Amino acid sequence: MSNNMAKITEARQAVEQLRMEVNIDRMQVSVVVSDILSFCQSHSPADPLVSPIPSAENPFREKHLICAVL
Repeated sequence: MSNNMAKITEARQAVEQLRMEVNIDRMQVSVVVSDILSFCQSHSPADPLVSPIPSAENPFREKHLICAVL
């Protein structure tokens, strides 16, 4: 009997989840893609992978240490 009650409870939870998903306002894929493209294009000047960092501002630049062995 408890097995049937567990199945009924699981089915009710699934129905409730589906009811919540019906009310979600979804955007069209083309709108989302255009938003992503415009975001990437507007932020590309500050992206170090797209435009290189000037060597004076780069904290990871190689420091040329002169090492002499006598």
